[in-house]
Amino acid sequence: MSVRNPPIEHGVKSTDFGGWEMPVEFDSIRTEHAAVRESVGKFDISHMGEITVSGPDAQALMQRLTTNDVSALDPGDGQYAAITNEEGIMLDDTVVYRLPAEEDEEFLFIPNAGHDEEAFDRWVSHREEWGLDATVTNRTEEYAMIAVQGPDSTALLGDETDVELDSLSWFAIESGTVAGVDALVSHGGYTGERGYELLCSWDDAPRVWEALDCQPCGLGARDTLRTEKGLLLSGQDFHPETEPRTPLEAGIDFAVALETEFVGCEALRQLDADGPAERLTGIVLEERGVPRHGYPVTTPEGDELGTVTSGTMSPSLGEPLGLAYLPAEYAEGGQQVQVLIRDRPKQARTETLPFL
Repeated sequence: MSVRNPPIEHGVKSTDFGGWEMPVEFDSIRTEHAAVRESVGKFDISHMGEITVSGPDAQALMQRLTTNDVSALDPGDGQYAAITNEEGIMLDDTVVYRLPAEEDEEFLFIPNAGHDEEAFDRWVSHREEWGLDATVTNRTEEYAMIAVQGPDSTALLGDETDVELDSLSWFAIESGTVAGVDALVSHGGYTGERGYELLCSWDDAPRVWEALDCQPCGLGARDTLRTEKGLLLSGQDFHPETEPRTPLEAGIDFAVALETEFVGCEALRQLDADGPAERLTGIVLEERGVPRHGYPVTTPEGDELGTVTSGTMSPSLGEPLGLAYLPAEYAEGGQQVQVLIRDRPKQARTETLPFL
């Protein structure tokens, strides 16, 4: 399980990730990746943040601080959204849930690893500034999260829960039990496969983990899986200081409800009207090598176009893949570019996302 600075057991390779000691791989990245694409795997994602918002003005606060249309959510619904500043720059991306009616709080949103305290402070400060009546609680130290991902995830989890999984739409969330303990079950994930994310108490997490009899997976497979699907990594594919990007540049326009009022909406409306100058674009290397974070991307003539934000060797496709912000005209697939790997140009082509 992922905990802050734990003893490392069972020979699992680990690393610090957002202040958490996280498993990189249990067996091998290829084995774990294949399990998720072909059958089912489980991930300990307890490093993710959890913040609840309740009270008379909870919906108004959520609406003003996230880019999607929170007012469209019924109890048990969820949606993907960005959190932006006044300039429309992404501070984080998140999933917002309107909790089932039987829950005490009205909304739950999930900041990325290490972002829970800053998100909590942002919500509280804006609540005070706007004079809203809402209770904001950081529950990151209370909730553990486990993701079950892959085409066989419904069958595996179905044996351990009383939640009707087939009735859950994407991002929907329901209260129930898993392995006999109270839990919230959401239909979603970060792999591009069918899957579920489970929230339970920290004390109950080992019981839930052990009950799910499938391949355990670490950060390495999580990264290869999400890159194949073109999914963003906070702090790498966007960062307010080192990689300041808007949701429109990052290709998540679907998570921006421009008709609503939120911090950054005016800047994003103008950008939508003008069209982003750059867009997140897929790159496939056609020579040996891997396009890593920070590598320059150029035209075949050597003129710089952008920089790789994420890259990996795709276990599913057997090709080296990368993500980069390039001029908007390069966003279509099939255009020739180069990636400089240790100052040596490697031939590549652009690819429309997702790769897989």
